Amino acid sequence: MKRIGLAIGSALLATAILVSVFSDRPTTWIEFPIAVSLAAAGVLLAIAALLLLTHFDTGRSAALLRLDVFSPALKRLKQGQQASHSLLGRGLRRVIPQAFQSNWTTKRRGLWRRTLRRIGLSWLAAPVRRVVQTVCLLTFGVLFFYVCWPYDATPKPAGKVSTNWTFSEMDQASGDLLFVGPHPLDWQTARNQDVFVTTTDPAGAAQPLVQRLKFVDATGDTVRLAPEADFTADAMDAFMLSTGTWSLHQSDPAAWPSHYTDNLAGKEFIPAETFLAIDPLVSLSTAIASRSWVWSLASAAIILIVCVLIPRGFCGYLCPLGTTIDFFDWAVGKRVTRFRVSGEGWWVHIKYYLLTGTLLCAVFGVLVSGFVSAIPVITRGMLFLFEPLQTGVFRGWHLVPGINIGQWISIALFVAVLSLGFLRPRFWCKYVCPSGAVFSLGNLFRVTERKVESSCINCNKCVEICPFDAIKPDFTTRTTDCTLCQSCAGVCPTHAIKFVERWNLVELKVPNDPPTQETAIGRRGFLSLAGGTAAAISGGAGLALATKTWGADLEDPDAFRPVRPPGSVPEKEFLEMCIRCGECFKACPNNVLQPEAFQQGLEGLWTPLVNANWAGCESSCNACGQVCPTGSIRALPLAEKKVARMGLAIVNESTCLPFAGREACDLCVVECNAAGYRAIEFKQVGTEVDQDGVPIAGTGFSAPVVLADKCVGCGLCQTRCHAINVKDKGLLAESAIIIEAGEGKEDRLMSGSYIELHEQRSAEQTEKGSGGDYFVPTTESAEQNPKPAASPDADPFGVPASPPPTEDDDPFGIR
Repeated sequence: MKRIGLAIGSALLATAILVSVFSDRPTTWIEFPIAVSLAAAGVLLAIAALLLLTHFDTGRSAALLRLDVFSPALKRLKQGQQASHSLLGRGLRRVIPQAFQSNWTTKRRGLWRRTLRRIGLSWLAAPVRRVVQTVCLLTFGVLFFYVCWPYDATPKPAGKVSTNWTFSEMDQASGDLLFVGPHPLDWQTARNQDVFVTTTDPAGAAQPLVQRLKFVDATGDTVRLAPEADFTADAMDAFMLSTGTWSLHQSDPAAWPSHYTDNLAGKEFIPAETFLAIDPLVSLSTAIASRSWVWSLASAAIILIVCVLIPRGFCGYLCPLGTTIDFFDWAVGKRVTRFRVSGEGWWVHIKYYLLTGTLLCAVFGVLVSGFVSAIPVITRGMLFLFEPLQTGVFRGWHLVPGINIGQWISIALFVAVLSLGFLRPRFWCKYVCPSGAVFSLGNLFRVTERKVESSCINCNKCVEICPFDAIKPDFTTRTTDCTLCQSCAGVCPTHAIKFVERWNLVELKVPNDPPTQETAIGRRGFLSLAGGTAAAISGGAGLALATKTWGADLEDPDAFRPVRPPGSVPEKEFLEMCIRCGECFKACPNNVLQPEAFQQGLEGLWTPLVNANWAGCESSCNACGQVCPTGSIRALPLAEKKVARMGLAIVNESTCLPFAGREACDLCVVECNAAGYRAIEFKQVGTEVDQDGVPIAGTGFSAPVVLADKCVGCGLCQTRCHAINVKDKGLLAESAIIIEAGEGKEDRLMSGSYIELHEQRSAEQTEKGSGGDYFVPTTESAEQNPKPAASPDADPFGVPASPPPTEDDDPFGIR
């Protein structure tokens, strides 16, 4: 009855939490994020279910809560004993065919056990754990190599267009607008479907008019369209006073493309950054370094709450780096044994010292957790090792950017993590991983744990198979290291191991038999505790000081200022929040974002910068912010991203072909107009005059001038100039138009709307009577900041410059 009462109590408490979360007026004690409350409710419901299932156990020692998911070793049963003790096990034995089951009387393995044994002993002992590990690794691979792969996105096909329609009249009774054409409408549409009506000659308007109407019906060469609720008197005047012709469109011709955004959203069955978000060290260190709330703290809290029920379950079941290390140890590590070290030494508590140093650096505002946290390590490893291979095979090797020294360091770090397996299997997970150290400390609040009963025969099989060195010499448990993987229970010949509530003391073996000679803090770590702690504190403080001393100099206006992705928070906070995971690089089409090397010292290493010599930021993409796990790049809607200034285009008059009087060139203007920004206009330069001061026809050139109030620093203009004038024609040593960042050239907000900021700036300009400001560049301004160098073989376009569009081809400047 005690077990039933606890189950009911847990279920009622979970219900109370759920009611409080979803009620209109939640109680004041729930102030955590809703997701955290839901996780707590879920764990309570799971505990209630386990309590009820434990009620149906037979033939085992008493327990309130039992969490056994291993495959028990075969042993001969006594008279009246059952092979399966749990309700779930007994149910499976009734469903699974006999050919797959083992004979517990003769100890003859069935097909199921024989198959798993061929794969590996750990698969036989703990198949549930191995299946979960495999699924998580495959999920990580799908999220990284498929969901974040942008190149299966294609623009939506343009709708059909019917031209040369004349506005006839407005039906006074219904208010419908009638249009007459030279022929019947050549595409069918349904009643109340949107039809977009455009003209290039609207009365009294400076820009083309696009009006959304509703289709009513079509009779012969007459089409009847109904106005929408947003139909204004000015729009009516445009129809009534216009003398030009109109075009009818199936889709909005002025709509911005959104195929990259739509593609990512359509593929994200779960968020692409899920594994990064549940690594607690990522969000915890970021929040400390930036002194701000990081949204992924909620995700980290959820996984820590779950680990109350399954201690350190992230390491044993979910972590893709741990599974990769397992595979490396199986394929390579076990074949090289000459470097093996013992399980006792100063190295056994490295993870705690690394955690201490990492958090101390965060206190000083230096984020180094990306160097050592589990998920950033494997994400960067996959990025720098396998993403170039994926791009080269599926898109072409000429589209793979060059590798800088910082990337080689990251590759070396990933290889070093795997190579630690030569010292001991899963050495990184056992002794080094600071993310694992967070979960080890979380084990102090565990509800369940591994217990050993008195039937233990000291066979040592559990010690041999344990992947985390979590079993003491007396075969009891190092609770901070145990991941509840349950492999040990699967090989125990006497079924002496159980996973029950931590306060269970039923039929347990005598501790310290055989003697372990371990102190309360662990014999292996006792001698190294003082030295390791001192090294962690001094190392963390020294690293923080060195990083700040030789890092990004944000006070010097002449220091290197990288162009960051759209939506990046201010540079100081960006360096404190960017975890250097590389997820944004993978999701960015055309490798616009590339990893920084040492231009800002260690502080800027592996952070994303825009390499506009390589490619420009796509107007239809906002993926970098959507996959960022810490909010250093804000997850902006596409409408916000389109007005978020990354930088400002600067024209170098000394090298620009028209300004220098060398030849006509409109590459940057055409590219900017095609992207829909229209932030570059022409002005006439170098025009000669006759003796009377009259300009001579045919002299001079049209030179580009950047409109500072429209330029967002996407870099498409620089990309085109570099691809054609620098690489293809060899006319210039570097692009004549360059994107620069810095004070007054970019918008970097921690919160708030970029649209509102843009509207506020436009309103201030209107009040001053300045309209659209021209930014008049100088040669010096174009040389203030160095630029990231592109690979000499890079050519993200590989096509000649396209001719400027005509009004008939592209009246709205939208591609």
